[in-house]
Amino acid sequence: MTDFAATKAMFDLPDGVIYLDGNSLGPLPRSVPERIGAMLRDEWGEMLITGWNKAGWMAQPMALGDRIGRLIGAEPGHVVMGDTLSLKVYQALAAALDLRPDRRVVLSDSGNFPTDLYMAEGLLKTLDKGHELRIVAPEEVEAAITDEVAVLMLTEVDYRTGRLHDMAALTRKAHAAGALTVWDLAHSAGALPVDLAGAGADFAIGCTYKYLNGGPGSPAFIYVAPRHAGKVRPALSGWLGHDAPFAFDLDYRPGSGIERMRVGTPPVIQMTALDCALDIWERADIADVRAKSVALCDRFIAGVEAACPMLTLASPRDGARRGSQVSFRFADGYAAMQALIARGVIGDFRAPDIMRFGFTPLYIDEADVDAAVAILSDVMTNALWDRPEYKARAAVT
Repeated sequence: MTDFAATKAMFDLPDGVIYLDGNSLGPLPRSVPERIGAMLRDEWGEMLITGWNKAGWMAQPMALGDRIGRLIGAEPGHVVMGDTLSLKVYQALAAALDLRPDRRVVLSDSGNFPTDLYMAEGLLKTLDKGHELRIVAPEEVEAAITDEVAVLMLTEVDYRTGRLHDMAALTRKAHAAGALTVWDLAHSAGALPVDLAGAGADFAIGCTYKYLNGGPGSPAFIYVAPRHAGKVRPALSGWLGHDAPFAFDLDYRPGSGIERMRVGTPPVIQMTALDCALDIWERADIADVRAKSVALCDRFIAGVEAACPMLTLASPRDGARRGSQVSFRFADGYAAMQALIARGVIGDFRAPDIMRFGFTPLYIDEADVDAAVAILSDVMTNALWDRPEYKARAAVT
């Protein structure tokens, strides 16, 4: 059993703050500053450029990929780190489309994260082969999987409501129709059990700065199923995806397997922080995390609905159909969230009216939930949000 009191002690959380926004940016693990300091001093400082060999910097993307792979049910050697999530979306979708050259439809849903849709739009315009990005409501996805579809591209957990797609069922339906799948695990990895191999997923991508606590700008990952890894054609044929980067050939020759999905120079400092953050998962079991997360979310929903009738639940009530977050609708949700933040409860806001709260058992417990409900009740019941300073929109909401 996971000792959640022990994992909570492994995070550097500010006094007086209840942090319910780990679904957007995870908090700082206590061990990261010392580890980064040692890396800067002993590796970059002492080894200089020899650190690529001596400190193993060049191998970090694959080593970290395997650590994350164990959390998402990937086969060893089929996850690699690097670049941003947007670039990984582009890579995965381009590779999948290349494997289905006779089809022209990319199917997604209106709950997908907008950047995934932006990248898809840009890719399809660049290809200029008559592809269509077809977007349906989340509940209509299964019925929309037809033999026209080349790729089903979905985010497993809806970033606004927390609605959870059935990866295994939708992947089976896609494969039966001759389509491939691309799954975005940005709100899944580190939040709930994922079984990419068991579900038969073709491609998956995700970020590491949310539930994996790698820090702002922490690199993304990409998964390619073994049956595709040796034949996918990288749309972004970067130097480090070359079969022999230091041969300096003028022509691109893809690396073996997942290595070909590497693009640019890995962010060594950020990867060091992520490696440190992943150490916490040596003390935690993802099944325990999931069970505790559902319980915390249920407790929060019950408390808020009893105390704040002006808020409307936007997340599935059934924990089995929900990720590790709870969202409520309120017309002045932005202002209400700013009032909460001013009182030490940090969540976030998603347009047009979503107040979003993330629940990560690694550092959130029942006492935090109860305290957050009490503060939210005070803010809403006494309209403490109705002040001009809370209604002025910041650049990041």
